Amino acid sequence: MPPGILLFEDPPLHDLHRKLLSRVFTPRRMLAVEDLVRGFCIRELDPLVGGDGFDFIADLGAMMPMRTIGYLLGIPEADQEKIRDRSVANIELSKDSDPAAVDANIFANSIALFAEYIEWRASHPSDDLMTELLRAEIDEPDGTRRPLSRTEVLAYTAMIAGAGNETTARLIGFMGQLLSDHPDQRRELVADPSLIPGAIEETLRFEPPSPVQARYVAQDAEQYGRVVPEGSFMLLLNGSANRDPRRFADPDRYDIHRQAGGHLSFGQGLHFCLGSALARMEGRVAFEEVLKRWPDWEVDYANAERAHTASVRGCAAAGRHWVSSRGCSVAERDGTVTLGAERDWTVTLGEG
Repeated sequence: MPPGILLFEDPPLHDLHRKLLSRVFTPRRMLAVEDLVRGFCIRELDPLVGGDGFDFIADLGAMMPMRTIGYLLGIPEADQEKIRDRSVANIELSKDSDPAAVDANIFANSIALFAEYIEWRASHPSDDLMTELLRAEIDEPDGTRRPLSRTEVLAYTAMIAGAGNETTARLIGFMGQLLSDHPDQRRELVADPSLIPGAIEETLRFEPPSPVQARYVAQDAEQYGRVVPEGSFMLLLNGSANRDPRRFADPDRYDIHRQAGGHLSFGQGLHFCLGSALARMEGRVAFEEVLKRWPDWEVDYANAERAHTASVRGCAAAGRHWVSSRGCSVAERDGTVTLGAERDWTVTLGEG
């Protein structure tokens, strides 16, 4: 395993690498990238207004996370889709595969993908994370400092590019589904967009894109009267914890007004998701722009198809199908705001 893959590191090395990577998600960078994310949403969604419908995954969720990470890393926009496709291929399984059968070369494949970009960026510096990593120095446990090796820069870049790609796409898909299933709550968001961040938290709690998290057992640990031996692996069911009635009243009810803080969809402790603020921002901007254009939609459940991956859950994009819904533009009529004229509309969770 190359250095820099935080998921597989423990302190003190983990802390050193995490401190370095935290530079990606500073308030300054988040503010700068939000305008780019909103611009992407506007460019993607505006041409769909007045058409036959749209797909939350194929038309928005599939590309927005990679665009966002691409802006941060300095990956040319023309190449971002190719990188996303490679990232998806790393975790995608065939329908009859064993969920544990993930390619052992997944990290090597990802790192190889960015080697050319790193070399190009080394001679074409810019105001992006890739340039910053090439210039960065890391503090060693003994107090000395050294520049990052090329292997470390590649590992960091590959990890950031892959992280959040599929999970954020599934968050957008799940929220589209849940707001279709709960039209009264969707209308509240249309009337008051300031409620959107709370709706995102409740969506993350109710349908976590990554419902399990694996942990390596570093030493013998007793759990519920049984010893889990050192060297074994545990699969933590954070999706189950998010429905624990001891923590959340009426946990199987979706409620955008719930104080959903404390859910485990971003993990906890040392390995809490570094990109949580980025994912929340992406979800908020996406639904601010969606709800401006389409206050009402239905989901074509008959044709929605689940993604088959090793680590995330949600709908995939694999074919387009439509249902009938009500109007999708806000129009001024006789001094009142209406939901627009009746028309045939669809919003699908993923092409099926």
